[in-house]
Amino acid sequence: MSSSVRRDGSVRHQVVVSSHRGWGVFASRLRGEGTAARRAWRGRYVRRAIAADALAAGVAGVVGYSIRFGADQSQATDASLWFAALLPMVWVLAMLVGRAYEERFLWVGPEEFRRVFDAAVLLLAAVATVSWGLDIDVARGFVVVALPLATALTLASRLAHRQWLKRERGRGRYQQTTLLVGHRSAVGALDEQIDREAHHGLTVIGCCLPDSRYAADAFNGLPVLGGLDEVARVVREYEVDTVAVLPCPELDGPSLRRLGWELEDTQAELLLAPAVTEIVGPRVRIRPVSGLPLLHMERPELKGVRRLTKEAFDRTSAAVGLLLFLPLLLGVALAVKVTSRGPIFFRQERVGRDGKAFGMLKFRSMVVGADRMVDEMAGQADGNGVLFKKKVDPRVTRVGRVLRRYSIDELPQLINVLKGDMSLVGPRPPLQREVDQYGYDMHRRFLVKPGLTGLWQVSGRSDLSWDDSVRIDVRYVENWSLAFDAMILWKTVGAVVRGSGAY
Repeated sequence: MSSSVRRDGSVRHQVVVSSHRGWGVFASRLRGEGTAARRAWRGRYVRRAIAADALAAGVAGVVGYSIRFGADQSQATDASLWFAALLPMVWVLAMLVGRAYEERFLWVGPEEFRRVFDAAVLLLAAVATVSWGLDIDVARGFVVVALPLATALTLASRLAHRQWLKRERGRGRYQQTTLLVGHRSAVGALDEQIDREAHHGLTVIGCCLPDSRYAADAFNGLPVLGGLDEVARVVREYEVDTVAVLPCPELDGPSLRRLGWELEDTQAELLLAPAVTEIVGPRVRIRPVSGLPLLHMERPELKGVRRLTKEAFDRTSAAVGLLLFLPLLLGVALAVKVTSRGPIFFRQERVGRDGKAFGMLKFRSMVVGADRMVDEMAGQADGNGVLFKKKVDPRVTRVGRVLRRYSIDELPQLINVLKGDMSLVGPRPPLQREVDQYGYDMHRRFLVKPGLTGLWQVSGRSDLSWDDSVRIDVRYVENWSLAFDAMILWKTVGAVVRGSGAY
């Protein structure tokens, strides 16, 4: 076991064997385990999902029947009783038709949940059509209760199952070996991204580079297993589960097609990373042009009806939030005032949309004049070179530690949201001295309002490197949508409870 150091200075532990003989021993263990053995858990996962779906439908059928008919069984129809009894089987069949058990849709991403919901809607429509067309007397009250409840229970069980898998992968189980193919910089960046998203279960065992003949035994902590023309050999020798190919001029269309053919007699999955890896969702579509399927990248939708909808939602939610949190706000204000000298609120000039400055409000969590002490403490920073952060900061008051731990000091920014200076979700509001150090890419963040929460909040906050901070801010602006905001708001709850990166 050895360690490699990322660009941000953090240490990534990776199984790297210094000699070819040592790596051969490690590779022999991988070959001995085999792709089939590493993937055996997938079948068990699907079977558990089927059993959980059937159980959810069974519970929903019993509850729906009980609510509709209760103790008065005289109104119960034979059709309703049969439907309640057969609902588990019918429900699983609907999920099969909706392809909600296909492995490529499970574990990661929203597609699994969308397919469950679509299958439920399809089943509801089918029940309504069949009962009307064949004049089958199924109580509508029973159906209206049972099917939505089955949908909710199924979605909850799928989410719980996914969280269980995420925890198991955090312990190193249920991994799939991955080979990275491409140029050095792209391979290094993807390797670090995979390491950050460990819950996806990818274990990078090595890479294939175009200049492998001149490469050292290891690059970025990864063994160089061959060149671009040796990918199929490496896959067979090490029984690789997944091959991730990055944009590379040496691997043009015909070369990729041949690689796909060569991998057909293996069990390896072939993944192609587009050049615009940070552009996702509705902005990317494959459309036919001159008989070729080309990737279209749409402009980010930062204006129009959706922007007005976001503005209305932000201000309405901020007003409601201020009313709901009023007792907490008053209690915190009293605690800040009683425990330390100085004002209750801390007002600081930040840079907002279009580069315009505004006064951001927070509960004061530090001693008076703390912002003027930054230059004196610059050499003691735990930040990322641009943002000044210190894990054990002597300027923070006793009450301030609690406020910062759970982000309660940020709640007064609801006033900024109500005024229109900020949004509920957006990039972190920066200081002018931070903006002065920005590169070209980072100025994209000024196309939208800064947020009370954002991707930075749910991705590690102060623990992020500067490169990661740039990446997630640009990613948010490039892929903004109302659904994206809703996802971030949902994840913020967990991030605040955990308090990771909050200091």
